[in-house]
Amino acid sequence: MRPVLVQLIPLLAALACETAPPPAPAEQEAKAPPAPPSTPAPAATPSAPPRPALPPAPDPVPPADAVKTKSGMAMVVLAKGTGTKKPKATESVRVKALGFLPGGQRFGGSSAMVMSMTEVAPGWGEALSQMVEGEKRRLWMTPALAFGNAPGAPPPMGNGSVVLELELVAIPAPLPVPKDLKAPPKDATKTASGLVYKVLTKGTGTEHPTAASKVSVHYSGWSKDGKMFDSSVMRGEPSSFALNQVVKGWTEGVQLMVVGEKARFWIPGALAYGDKPTRPGAPSGELVFDIELLAIR
Repeated sequence: MRPVLVQLIPLLAALACETAPPPAPAEQEAKAPPAPPSTPAPAATPSAPPRPALPPAPDPVPPADAVKTKSGMAMVVLAKGTGTKKPKATESVRVKALGFLPGGQRFGGSSAMVMSMTEVAPGWGEALSQMVEGEKRRLWMTPALAFGNAPGAPPPMGNGSVVLELELVAIPAPLPVPKDLKAPPKDATKTASGLVYKVLTKGTGTEHPTAASKVSVHYSGWSKDGKMFDSSVMRGEPSSFALNQVVKGWTEGVQLMVVGEKARFWIPGALAYGDKPTRPGAPSGELVFDIELLAIR
């Protein structure tokens, strides 16, 4: 797993699959042990219904009525917005994006992602600054406008344009930075592993998840310098994942919670992404997470 709030990580996090990734990075995907030879074969189950056909790729050449900008980008409005506010240069935006590289490779999908207007690639920023909530546009632009200097950007593929269908879902209000971000309060609890936590809101449930449980949560994460690097709250949708597929601090911490509970966790680097992460875009050192346990599945 990886953080997905794009304001502090490379824009190429958008080159993810259709489904939203879980909130904290998985150290390795759990694999079920092979069944012993004596285990009978499972009963046949109905095959899954076929996936709906992907929408056809748009024309790689903009139509004659496309609006062209000074940067060389071309745009057409696919759907008018319902809002009136346009994002400011310092705000974050919740967007959906489906793109096509010059070679035909798709990226993005139907999942919403959050990015800061201060760190989006030039073409995205130029278009979004003109859009209102609910508006959808199709853009034709060079790879440089589409990806800027983002690490991991695909290599140039001929002279074709990157085509991007971009929807401005919302301009979410920023979340306040925790006042105790740099050091936990005296009434916080510290575990043997070095994890520190404090309950912010008591839960209504009585059951605790196990390390193998799948949970649904809302969460936000900050680095010690006060920058938010990921938030399901900002994305507007909770995340679900198995506790054996996240960083150690999450695996331990969420097991301490009950449904309805909200807690703040101070997770040392050794229990998070590490002090010197090898994963591109991962935040380093001690991190602070606000987590609300919504359900145990």
